[in-house]
Amino acid sequence: MGTGKTAVGKEIARALGMQFVNTDDIIEKKAGMPINDIFARKGESYFRQVEREVMMEVSSNDYSVIDTGGGAVINELNVRDLKMEGILFCLNATADEIFKRVGNETHRPLLNVSDPLEQINYRLKKRVPYYKRADYQVDTNGRSVKEIADEIISIYRKVVK
Repeated sequence: MGTGKTAVGKEIARALGMQFVNTDDIIEKKAGMPINDIFARKGESYFRQVEREVMMEVSSNDYSVIDTGGGAVINELNVRDLKMEGILFCLNATADEIFKRVGNETHRPLLNVSDPLEQINYRLKKRVPYYKRADYQVDTNGRSVKEIADEIISIYRKVVK
């Protein structure tokens, strides 16, 4: 959350002439409500169920940049499916940087708490082992979307020769 996945993903897709897929958008369509409402009305476990269904659908897309939610990698099956047909990048940022970027956004259900910075720190620490499953780690702190996208495209071109 707040590491730039959507903005960077769109830039990569544009630069490489690929399709951009945002799994949160697909989840919202499937559930018939915004993610905030999914969490509020049906809970995180329901959200993760729908997210898993979406991962199974999109992970086999050819020539696509897939933007997943930050928690998608908690499920090992999602990681397996994404890596089977592609390269998995994890965009990293410090809790302070993430808070600076998204701390005031109300559409993020995991930040609708009394201390969003504490929640970001908690989620980051909890998810570290899951984020390490990615093929590549990319630091986004203090960097522009273009700089991050260029780094990922460079790695992609070396790997996919």
